[in-house]
Amino acid sequence: MRTITLDILDDNALNLLKDLELLKVIRLRRDNQPETFSTEDLVKKYKGSMVSQSKEEIDNQLESLRNEWE
Repeated sequence: MRTITLDILDDNALNLLKDLELLKVIRLRRDNQPETFSTEDLVKKYKGSMVSQSKEEIDNQLESLRNEWE
């Protein structure tokens, strides 16, 4: 484990770090303001961001993305 210090320049960066903490990839230490995170926060954040698609549609999109790299 390594410890680094970051300067947060944008709130979006902090949101990304919070998401990584929820995934247990990193641990954030706060200087003076403890804040708790839950998976419910992620559910609220991403709820409705994906639409229902058939398996065939998803397969076609994946195949298209893969072909772009060739």
